[in-house]
Amino acid sequence: MGDALRGYRIIAGSWIRASLTYRASFVTLTLTSVLITFLDFAIILVMFSHLTAFGGFSLSSIAVIYGMSGFSLGMADLLLGNTELVGRRVRDGSLDSMLVRPVPTLVQLAADHFALRRMGRVVQAVGVLGWGVATAGIGWTPARVAVLAGALVTGSVIFCSIFVMGGAFQVFAGDASEVANAFTYGGNTLGQYPFTIYPADLVKALTFILPMAFINWYPALYVLGRPDPFGFPEWLQWASPVVTAGFVVVAGCSWRAAIRRYRSTGS
Repeated sequence: MGDALRGYRIIAGSWIRASLTYRASFVTLTLTSVLITFLDFAIILVMFSHLTAFGGFSLSSIAVIYGMSGFSLGMADLLLGNTELVGRRVRDGSLDSMLVRPVPTLVQLAADHFALRRMGRVVQAVGVLGWGVATAGIGWTPARVAVLAGALVTGSVIFCSIFVMGGAFQVFAGDASEVANAFTYGGNTLGQYPFTIYPADLVKALTFILPMAFINWYPALYVLGRPDPFGFPEWLQWASPVVTAGFVVVAGCSWRAAIRRYRSTGS
């Protein structure tokens, strides 16, 4: 693990230094990323110009839900987002060269072409989340602080796992990045709103099949002091770390299975 982290740091660091060579370009791209991602929340602001609540939640509460999901996706995209390029590397044969280097293949895939400008999404999400927690009237306790902080970590790890599983799928399917994007960026879009606007069967699927609800929905209910509108057990609001650990194991097994069954392009 230590060697893998060291390899990631070296590869990512070289790309960061390269991007900072042209600082004006880097700042422009980062600010553009912040503005573009803010348009998502701007849609919610426009919606609330005609509403006082949506799905039973106020604007401030939705900002908390939105910010938690956006931060988690932003960190995962920053750290492991390049795994969505696995299909391209399978086609052009560059994955073959990574397999023979003394650095784990997943580390190389994630760190290659590391784009620090993706921090723009994280910055935007932190801003929205900060405004939300400041105005939502939350009765803070040590437990609520711990759940919120833990959810930002576990949510990021869940999205990282989905990126890895999407990359593993592309090893088998070739260029299927859009399928993976449906669960990463599509999952983030789904999680930006209260789950009360979705059918109960979909919420069950996002709880017991693909654990998207543990990224922000259940932790947010606890932080906001809201009962579960679907009547699910209260302990689910604390279960994100356990669910995340299990999902990481599934993602790791998926990646190993994909690499073991990979057949070179012969190029």
